[in-house]
Amino acid sequence: MTTLEKPATAARSEPSELDRIGASLRGLWRRHPQRSLETLGRQVDLGRDALIQLIVSIARRRFPYREFIKQCAFMTSVSAAPTVLVAIPIAVVVSIQVGALVNQVGATTFIGAVAGLGIIRQGAPLVTSLMIAGAVGSAITADLGSRTIREEIDAMRVMGVDPVRRLVAPRLAAAVLVSMLLCGFIVFVGFATAYMFNVYAQSGTPGSFIGSFASFAVANDLVIAVLKAAVFGLLTAVIACDIGLHAHGGPGGVANAVNSAVVSSALMLFATNIVLTQLYNTLLPTKVV
Repeated sequence: MTTLEKPATAARSEPSELDRIGASLRGLWRRHPQRSLETLGRQVDLGRDALIQLIVSIARRRFPYREFIKQCAFMTSVSAAPTVLVAIPIAVVVSIQVGALVNQVGATTFIGAVAGLGIIRQGAPLVTSLMIAGAVGSAITADLGSRTIREEIDAMRVMGVDPVRRLVAPRLAAAVLVSMLLCGFIVFVGFATAYMFNVYAQSGTPGSFIGSFASFAVANDLVIAVLKAAVFGLLTAVIACDIGLHAHGGPGGVANAVNSAVVSSALMLFATNIVLTQLYNTLLPTKVV
């Protein structure tokens, strides 16, 4: 009986195909969705702690203003020129597409409204998100990632210095401020480019362009665009700081962290832009003045 029971026991101990599929799915869950949710939760905690440290340090007059000003200057230097180089072509493309459309329907007098509002409501926030994610986010991740692999962050903790208050909070405030300034700058450059292209390249009239724009545009459009930029700067700073503080693997790990920060920030900002745009269109629909 013992000899006959061994093959049956061995057969029962072998995993079935369903067991293999289940193990594979569990491994896939642990590698991707579970890890993504853990990262998201960690970033939410970091953002909350950074905001608390920012408010507390300002209230106690211990905010590192020198680091804040340094980061503002650095972020502006790495994003100002690319912003102009991206804003001008986008404004030209919008003017070309809008001009072709309004000519087909015979509504050439509305080109100023369509082009201007398109740049303010969508063009400026999208360009801001790209510049913040690509230039500012990568710079933050590279800086903090390099400090992490050199064990500077661990040394700060040993000396009793909170890296969130000393490094993350000023970068978060700087990213929000620079994002808002970039958005306003993009609106100015984009609108001026669309105006000049319509007047000098499409034979439009200045009065028609400005008049149609003034009939549809309201102050809330610019306010919402700037608020979008502030949210984009906040999200990018939190994501970039979190990935930079958890970089590992030497210089190659820092490079991977930078790539991950740019991709994650871009995806998050595009999704956030969709949500904010839908909320704005639902709560504050466009009205002709």
